[in-house]
Amino acid sequence: MTTPPDGLAQATLAGGCFWCLEAAFERLRGVHAVKSGYAGGAREHPTYEQVCTGATGHAEVVQVAYDPREIAYRDLLEVFFTIHDPTQLNRQGPDVGTQYRSAIFPNTPEQESEARAVVEALSRDQVYDLPIVTTIESNATFWPAETNHDRYYRRHPFQPYCLAVISPKIAKLRARHADKVRD
Repeated sequence: MTTPPDGLAQATLAGGCFWCLEAAFERLRGVHAVKSGYAGGAREHPTYEQVCTGATGHAEVVQVAYDPREIAYRDLLEVFFTIHDPTQLNRQGPDVGTQYRSAIFPNTPEQESEARAVVEALSRDQVYDLPIVTTIESNATFWPAETNHDRYYRRHPFQPYCLAVISPKIAKLRARHADKVRD
């Protein structure tokens, strides 16, 4: 997915493992599709194995196709900042390396402006005890991940990583954003 269907917009976000992000965003009202992939690096058509080395410069990302009449980009960003720790530099929990960085890859100038405003507000309001390290990286190409990463949590809910890392994020999503979660 790199061009959303008519009427849909697209958000590209990195906050650690893409399996975690996909599992959360696919549960939101107004989200029509979520695709895991890579962005922010120099290599064309990177593979999971290449990105995992940290040498390509890519981050694991999700590309979210959403209907802005049902859910706003700002709402997606609010969820994004809830389900990962934007104060951890190049890591999320057990996942360490630049490929797990916290980053927003705006697809439009409006998204870039909105992302900067949200980061500024969170920083100003001191929502986190530590400084936010989330980067905003414009003009990044999205490269889809291999299909075995699609719907990973749905296919492997009892895998130890899923139980230990993803399930708590889903619980946090439901607790903090119940109004945005599909029934």
